[in-house]
Amino acid sequence: MTISNSSIKDIPEIFRLYKLATDYQKIKFPGNVWPDFDLEFITTEVLENRQFKITIDDKIACIWAMTYNDLAIWEEKENNDAIYIHRIATNPDFRGNNFVQMIADWSKDFAKKEDKKFVRMDTCGQNDRLINHYKNCGFEFLGMKRLQASSELQAHYQDADVCYFEIEVN
Repeated sequence: MTISNSSIKDIPEIFRLYKLATDYQKIKFPGNVWPDFDLEFITTEVLENRQFKITIDDKIACIWAMTYNDLAIWEEKENNDAIYIHRIATNPDFRGNNFVQMIADWSKDFAKKEDKKFVRMDTCGQNDRLINHYKNCGFEFLGMKRLQASSELQAHYQDADVCYFEIEVN
């Protein structure tokens, strides 16, 4: 198993995994589904080394994106002191491997190297099972609130209640 940056050649697989994740969300969490992501948006993340993957036996097992600031979602807590994890999508062939725990552990090390104090993550809607899973992976659940200014965000954030999670990096 390796964690590395995604590459341009991974983009078709990234979109395939997002589609599979969205199909799963429609079944498990109707009303809280990711939109179709724009090719330029994903390409920019890849080119800026903010799209990551877990690879097992040369197959992409899991993907996620990262940002270095997130004012629109984190509002007053955004102080340029955190990295932000977004859109974890697991290849169905590899479900059950607890990639969120691996990503959390990797992110703490990454944040330390970037001289950040926190690893943060959010999710839309009240999904108690997902909240508990993130807590079991070391994230503190900070609560839920409705976003104030969501017009510049992806469609799934529009008029959404957002759950906030954080790991303090020691």
